[in-house]
Amino acid sequence: MPQEVILPRVDMDMAEGKISRWFVDEGAAVTAGQPLFEIETDKAAMEIEAPATGVLRFIQAKAGERRSVGLPVAYIFAEGEAAIEPAATRASLQNPTSATSPALSSIPLAAAPSVNGIRATPLARRIARERGIDLHSVNGSGPRGRIVSSDIPQETRLAARVASHSALETPYEAGSFEAIAVTPIRATIARRLTESWTTIPHFMLQVHCAVDRLEEVRERLNSKAPKSASKEPLYKLSLNDFVVKAYALALQRLPDANVTWSGSHVLRHKTSDIGVAIAVPGGLFTPVVRSAETKSLSQISTEIRSFASRAKEGKLLPADYRGGTGAVSNLGMYGVEQFGAIINPPHATILAVGAASEHAVRGATGIRIQRSGCPCTLSCDHRAVDGALGAELLARFRAFVEDPALMLL
Repeated sequence: MPQEVILPRVDMDMAEGKISRWFVDEGAAVTAGQPLFEIETDKAAMEIEAPATGVLRFIQAKAGERRSVGLPVAYIFAEGEAAIEPAATRASLQNPTSATSPALSSIPLAAAPSVNGIRATPLARRIARERGIDLHSVNGSGPRGRIVSSDIPQETRLAARVASHSALETPYEAGSFEAIAVTPIRATIARRLTESWTTIPHFMLQVHCAVDRLEEVRERLNSKAPKSASKEPLYKLSLNDFVVKAYALALQRLPDANVTWSGSHVLRHKTSDIGVAIAVPGGLFTPVVRSAETKSLSQISTEIRSFASRAKEGKLLPADYRGGTGAVSNLGMYGVEQFGAIINPPHATILAVGAASEHAVRGATGIRIQRSGCPCTLSCDHRAVDGALGAELLARFRAFVEDPALMLL
């Protein structure tokens, strides 16, 4: 019998996926493990490998088409096996809306977030917005009544519109602008941060951290970095690596701040899993350094550099950016002096780090001296973290930054 090539669930909220491209043509020989096709998720493109060796036949979803998770997108026939179209394929093509797969029921789903009393997957919300459909009018077929993408009606208020610049409702004259289609990454950022800003009560606290000692330690450690065979240092610590470590330790010293809000409960986490904001062309990712409090500075540095490289190549996995207990956003390298960041759900805090600069302070003898420091702004979810708790967290973080030796204790 032919081997089904199933569209896998690569994210807990994924109900369907888009085939962005096939690497192998129908009728070509394939080897188990070789890249077969690419799935486009809300945040990245992921290569899916062939599950068996044989000949690829009966592709069900062409590039650009969507398919429900758990359904076959193609079949692999053994060499010499008669290429008879599977019955499931014919049924699916004749009535695609009725095609189901037992694999769906066996794949666990994460609880969908409830916004304004409506439980729906992020993909369902995005499709509903694109089609102009009010989710209050949709009955969910998912677990506990959750609305999934297949529940969204095909009718759309935009159906009669022509997809052209002239059809866009804007205050600008036709021909005076270029309409750029919103990418899945940009749509996800817009959705998540809009929900964050409108549903999370933010408050912000700021301190100015002296970084003279930290910079001395950083330069000394970088000078001692072991070299590779090509004489390149195996690591190069940045100020941000110290910030991530200090923030992770501060959360450990203050466990009541190492929390996330879940509606009926506040979840207090055992490890400090720190998201690190990484900008890429057209978007932003926040991969998570797990158990950052237990890792050395060189480990944190290596991990963040790997995340940055994979993010730019679109190769981050959902597991890389899922969860987390807090986040760090550093715009100092762009010369930004200070800013406040929007919390990235489900995190309860995010630390925004500005550029380091020289400023005059009064020393112990009363003489004003020049010190290097940077402003750090902590955004907190007031549902889970109160002002005094946030202030104490920021003070503990500042202590680690201004005296890096404390990170060794």
